[in-house]
Amino acid sequence: MPDLRFQSQPPRHTEVPRPRRAEGQWAFGYTEPLNKNEQSKKDDDPLNVRDRILYTYSKRGFDSIDPADLRGRFRWMGLYTQRRPGIDGGRTGSMEEEELDDRFFMLRVRSDGKLLSPAAVRTLGQIGVDYARDTADVTDRQNIQYHWIEIENVPAIWERLEAVGLHSLEACGDSPRPFLGSPVAGVAKDEIIDGTPALEEIERRYIGNKDFSNFPRKFKTAVTGHPSHDISPETNDVSFVGSIHPEHGPGFDVWVGGGLSTNPMLAQSLAVWIPLDEVPDVWAGVAGIFRDYGYRRLRSRARLKFLVADWGVEKFREVLENEYLGKKLVSNPTPPAPVGHRDHIGVHEQKDGKFYIGVAPTAGRVSGTDLVRLADLLEEYAVTGARLTPYQKIVLIGVDADKVEPLLDRLDEIGLSGRPSNWRQNTMACTGIEFCKLAIVDTKERARLLIAELEKRFPGLDAPITINVNGCPNACARTQIADFGLKGQLVVDENGDQVEGFQVHLGGATGLRANFGRKLRAHKVTSKGLDDYITSVVSNYLTDRTADEAFDAWVHRAAEELLRGEVTLEPKALESV
Repeated sequence: MPDLRFQSQPPRHTEVPRPRRAEGQWAFGYTEPLNKNEQSKKDDDPLNVRDRILYTYSKRGFDSIDPADLRGRFRWMGLYTQRRPGIDGGRTGSMEEEELDDRFFMLRVRSDGKLLSPAAVRTLGQIGVDYARDTADVTDRQNIQYHWIEIENVPAIWERLEAVGLHSLEACGDSPRPFLGSPVAGVAKDEIIDGTPALEEIERRYIGNKDFSNFPRKFKTAVTGHPSHDISPETNDVSFVGSIHPEHGPGFDVWVGGGLSTNPMLAQSLAVWIPLDEVPDVWAGVAGIFRDYGYRRLRSRARLKFLVADWGVEKFREVLENEYLGKKLVSNPTPPAPVGHRDHIGVHEQKDGKFYIGVAPTAGRVSGTDLVRLADLLEEYAVTGARLTPYQKIVLIGVDADKVEPLLDRLDEIGLSGRPSNWRQNTMACTGIEFCKLAIVDTKERARLLIAELEKRFPGLDAPITINVNGCPNACARTQIADFGLKGQLVVDENGDQVEGFQVHLGGATGLRANFGRKLRAHKVTSKGLDDYITSVVSNYLTDRTADEAFDAWVHRAAEELLRGEVTLEPKALESV
């Protein structure tokens, strides 16, 4: 096959910083693979594995799968082997990947900000029922994530998805990962601009395109025209954020280089304005820079954020304009940052007079049966459709005014509340040790139990407090930007035994007060002790806060002993809570 890596790469006209050591950057001629992942991609474009799944592996079974496909190229089809049951978290880092592999797969289905019709929701649910042991989790990348998938059933699943306009192509891997789009695009009364056409065009042009199927690492995209910045633009590789130019009107700013994990960095604004119809071209330019100049030597330094940090945002913009777009971008101040959460939970009037309702599963845990029941309600109440959110929630679009209250009651019956407690609304959890090969601790069930206990202890909490639970250091649940960010690890309890626990980040935030939170030296909490620890800190906040002081603001001024849970203040403020 022809080598497609450089077909769209322009000649260099801009002075570009060179690292002291070769980092495998294609633009500088370093094309020989420097690790096994790069070698695998050079051996065969991962997009080619689709045909092998359809015509070979699904017919011959799990044992016929080439290991290079199984643990590499399958990811471009949204498939990972899931964790073999019975392996405790203490062995996660010491075992080889093949030792952790089960014979079943996680399958990630991308929604890319699409408005899901009732038929699409029903299909997603029925796939969970028929092929995934009734799993169908909502992720913080607006995906539906199944478990227990057998390779023999993948073609039938893909056929069902494609019938309702969905797919799993490049849902994982070193590729354009699933896009985030505003859950209320096109309907919110306060929307600046609807980014949906841009997302649709990016998907049409570039998903499945071999010019963009081999990045140094994952490449995460987000587009929103909502002033709440409801797609966590600070934590994506490239985000298009709605803004208004005094002469040109509504358009988008471009933010680049965000990402969390073990080296968290917030995306930086290019301080530009681009019109809606140019978003796909600018996306391709940013993606092209990552493909051509991204670091490919070490996987741990291969995300776009490292390149942006080394170059600086001014140099990045210069290279984008000169080498990839062939024109200067219009400068415009960065749009104002919002304060507070962005999940659209509850009932909100649309600009057409109908309503949208944001509902909260418990920590993203949803079954296929739940989605089938939700589809029943969408049809019964003539709801236009639903969108997934970047906070593991679901937003129902197009509800008639006279149907809002009865629909809310019916949603409660199926466990998808549009009137959730603070704790249910504001808690997220990654997949955890139940299925993930990287995890060290349980997350989903621990989050469910934590929510139930905090609802008893603080039933009328009057200030939003977020809790993000992660099973390992990779921050899939965005631990560094939560009020309580819980990073799973093994800790030593009071008896000297090694048990599941968490390192705690406190007071992280996005928006106007964006920061990665406060970590206390050597501070860890056992999973068993988590309920009491959070209770102590929340009680201290409620007692010690000033008028209208948010939790994250309090954390950054509070005495360390109040944050460690070593001291609990007299609960005088709890009488009003």
